[in-house]
Amino acid sequence: MNVGGGRREPAGIARWTTRRWLTTGVAASAVVLLILGALGAWALGTTSRLTDEVTRYRSPALINAVRLEAALVNQETGVRGYGLTGRRDFLTPYTQGRADEKTALQALDRLVAGSGEAEKDLREVRSAVASWQRQVARPVASASGADAIRIASDRAGDGKRLFDSVRSSTARQQDHLLAARQHAGANLDAAQRLRNGVFAAIAVVIVVLMCAIFYGLRRGVTGPLTRLGAAARDVGRGQFDRKVPATGPADLQQLARDVDGMRERLLEELARSEEARSMLDQQADDLKRSNAELEQFAYVASHDLQEPLRKISSFTQLLQRRYGDKLDERADQYIAFAVDGANRMQVLINDLLMFSRVGRVHDQRSVSLEDSLNGAVDGLSVAVEESGARIEHDELPTVHGDAGQLGLLWQNLLSNAIKFRAPDRPPHIRVSVREEDGMWRFTVRDNGIGIAPEFREKVFVIFQRLHTREAYPGTGIGLAMCKKTVEFHGGAITIDPVDGDGTSISFTLPLQPSAEAADSEGSLVS
Repeated sequence: MNVGGGRREPAGIARWTTRRWLTTGVAASAVVLLILGALGAWALGTTSRLTDEVTRYRSPALINAVRLEAALVNQETGVRGYGLTGRRDFLTPYTQGRADEKTALQALDRLVAGSGEAEKDLREVRSAVASWQRQVARPVASASGADAIRIASDRAGDGKRLFDSVRSSTARQQDHLLAARQHAGANLDAAQRLRNGVFAAIAVVIVVLMCAIFYGLRRGVTGPLTRLGAAARDVGRGQFDRKVPATGPADLQQLARDVDGMRERLLEELARSEEARSMLDQQADDLKRSNAELEQFAYVASHDLQEPLRKISSFTQLLQRRYGDKLDERADQYIAFAVDGANRMQVLINDLLMFSRVGRVHDQRSVSLEDSLNGAVDGLSVAVEESGARIEHDELPTVHGDAGQLGLLWQNLLSNAIKFRAPDRPPHIRVSVREEDGMWRFTVRDNGIGIAPEFREKVFVIFQRLHTREAYPGTGIGLAMCKKTVEFHGGAITIDPVDGDGTSISFTLPLQPSAEAADSEGSLVS
């Protein structure tokens, strides 16, 4: 069932995976090879059996039949010579022939056992030989010289007839053995041809299987993988409109569909990213316009707003000097309020201008924090002398940053430590430094009134004050400016928990970069 108009699931053989294809191919190849192996084994066994039949039975039987005939001929020659001459030395071929006959008959008994025709021929040869030996050979050979000649003469006709019978039986035996050998040889030749044909067929089938496997792997695995890889590389090079083809086994098709799905999601994400980039470009333009308006506001605040404040303060003071004897005490108080308000407004505007310049106007270079801290202490020399403050510090490193902003950082931290001192003891300020995780960690510790834990984050918010202006004067911008300065330089600032009285403020700054990096960054800034 095709739900929601999605792709139809493949059916039948199209659902086979690469593993199933390979398993089926290997199993089919194994079955074919087993069948061919069985045929080859049968051909080899048949050839071996026929070879044994020819070499171990047929040929030796024929050879021993010829030897038997030769032994019998030797016997006849010896008997006939002895019967003509009566000399015993003529019996030597007969004696040797008897021994050869025995050997040949023993071999033939073994070689023709179980072969009906050959056994019959051997019995006929034995019968003919026995008749000739009984009636002619043994009587002549056992008689004395004169008697042997007489017996041989008397039985010459029977001897010829009987030995002709021997010759006929041995000839038939040899003919039958020769025919059997030729038949076995023909069978062996046929078996060898069959064997060669079977092994040639095996070789052809193996070559065909290899070609089929190579073609199947190329078409079903390597080909789809190559096309999939090419499409994936094209997509990786940015051709997101290139559709990934889904071919080959089911698992490779699923992989191709997954890759194509990722391509389509990338297209969607790119479309959304392009839309977001357009919105960011628009927002950047709006931000540039807003920054330009803020710069204009800063200019107005630094010039146009301060001028009226100076006039208000100056004329109010002039009014007090000229008409002070004509005004009552309440009027003098009102004039003092106006002058104080104008002065505080001017200080607030200056602090706001300094806060807005952090991160916007800067000059990056190598800054000696030792000199920067000493400059801040010198700038606070009056407050230090009046409060009796004691300031100690470790040897401070050199960092990369804006010297003016880092000087204001030290000035704000030290002035806060002096301002928020305990009434019963002079300020004691300790500045320490250590290297930590590729950063410098600075700690400014004092013995003042401290900051409650619930206000440790609140103090870094601009205009946030923990005390009244009458108790501790100020605009509430100092620590906010410290936080902005530290973060602009790539660090972080926190209020640390302390044991006992006082406050501990820690901030981090990156280690001094290499000279090349510093020069490069300085040139970009300039």
